[in-house]
Amino acid sequence: MALALLGASKLVAIDTREQAPKFHAKALTGEKFNNESLKGSAVLLEFWATWCPYCKRDQPAVDGLVEEFGSKGLIVLAVDVRESRRKVEQYLRDSPRASKVVLMDDTNLAALFAAKEFPMYVLIDQNGKIAGTHKGVAGESGLRRLLRKAIEVD
Repeated sequence: MALALLGASKLVAIDTREQAPKFHAKALTGEKFNNESLKGSAVLLEFWATWCPYCKRDQPAVDGLVEEFGSKGLIVLAVDVRESRRKVEQYLRDSPRASKVVLMDDTNLAALFAAKEFPMYVLIDQNGKIAGTHKGVAGESGLRRLLRKAIEVD
């Protein structure tokens, strides 16, 4: 019995998070991102489309998180899936976003994460590991719950 207790006291937490796959992305602003350049930052990937009503519903919550946590190292890459640059730029004129907007043609992220439902969120922690995912409308509370897996959220 004493040996069993002694063995149990040496248990170590095992990190079961998967490393994020190697990716590249270029925002509409021309900024380039990849696994190495984002190391040390928490990264929220949002897969969205201009026609998606659920994406529009979540947009204020996502923008709010960028404003609140950007200074704490959060980077949000909003990856528009399967739409033209012209269509996305037109949308952004009427509905600007606080996140870094990336077109599907300028990244391999949509393919890597098989983004087919919108919105879809993937959170990558500061060590480049996948901390969590969420499919569908998350709202502010759902996004905060997801972020808690990588950064300190009130």
